[in-house]
Amino acid sequence: MGTTTTESDFDYVLSERKAFDETKAGVKGLVDAGTKKIPSIFHHPPEKSEKKVSNLTDTCHVIPVIDLADIDKDASKRQGLVDMVKKASQTWGFFQVINHDIPVSVLEEMKNGVKRFHELDTEHKKEFYSRDRTKTFFYNSNFDLYSSGPSVNWRDTFKCLLYPDAPKPEEIPVVCRDILLDYRKYIMKLGILLLEFFSEALGLSSNHLKDMGCAERVFGLCHYYPACPEPDLTMGSTMHSDNDFFTILLQDHIGGLQVRCNEKWIDVNPVPGALVINIGDFLQLISNDRLKSAEHRVLANHVGPRISVASFFSPSAEASLKPLGPIKELLSEENPPKYRETTFAEYEAYFLKKGLGGTSALTPYKI
Repeated sequence: MGTTTTESDFDYVLSERKAFDETKAGVKGLVDAGTKKIPSIFHHPPEKSEKKVSNLTDTCHVIPVIDLADIDKDASKRQGLVDMVKKASQTWGFFQVINHDIPVSVLEEMKNGVKRFHELDTEHKKEFYSRDRTKTFFYNSNFDLYSSGPSVNWRDTFKCLLYPDAPKPEEIPVVCRDILLDYRKYIMKLGILLLEFFSEALGLSSNHLKDMGCAERVFGLCHYYPACPEPDLTMGSTMHSDNDFFTILLQDHIGGLQVRCNEKWIDVNPVPGALVINIGDFLQLISNDRLKSAEHRVLANHVGPRISVASFFSPSAEASLKPLGPIKELLSEENPPKYRETTFAEYEAYFLKKGLGGTSALTPYKI
């Protein structure tokens, strides 16, 4: 009898998610329809959506902000920055950078372009709605809609390949086309600089991680978190760590991003003109836990929409089929490998099947 109930519950949940998916209107469609009570598929268990006292006044728990100004003019300053990146990457897995040479006007237009797309007329937007991950540009709500466990998140997303080849201009909606093609150039330059910092922080030559192919494929996930009528019942994004080498995140002024550190949730407070950098699972794996992929989440909010743009750095399709393990130069008798070799493709397939939340996607690869 109990099994039947479980099966019927599962069928109901599945049909509810399917009905939401088939609207192709996303969470924005619910808001546009004037929803005052969020559908049950968005209800998170209380422990998942627990809120916390803000750490705005807690100076012991402030994510480091690293100033990149004038790094080319002073070798000693560069070494100091590498040391800061190393400490932040080992302690938090998160830091912010300012004076990164991406003009504020570009950052603002990028956020505006994402907002313009998500606020397009639904009928126009529907033509881009897809769950085909091979497309170079597509939009949907909750990539893990059918695998995310008990509940889904209050956000919509479009994904765009940024590197090595951007989509053809005609494949990108006009409202965000020019800025996406512009932003990709800036984000690649910063990404290569960060890889140099990570390499040097590990005691390797500055080109080591770049030569390993850690920035051969970059895609942007452009998130739209609408204002939520019942934010205490849901999440903007469930706790997870990122499935890449590292991520560069542009977030707006609204806030809500939190990183987990020592069993506490710490706010990653918006800093004007800053970009948030975080270590991904695969950089933790190849660094043999020297650099930390931190779990993070986004709270739902009465205020919105919140806009963010996450640029994910990962190997090329070809390189993702080659086995990778902890970097040999980092290993010794005292520091043996903590992970078995795996391919990025195998790890990514597991991550996508698992969905957000739950245990780390690295767990199956630990020795």
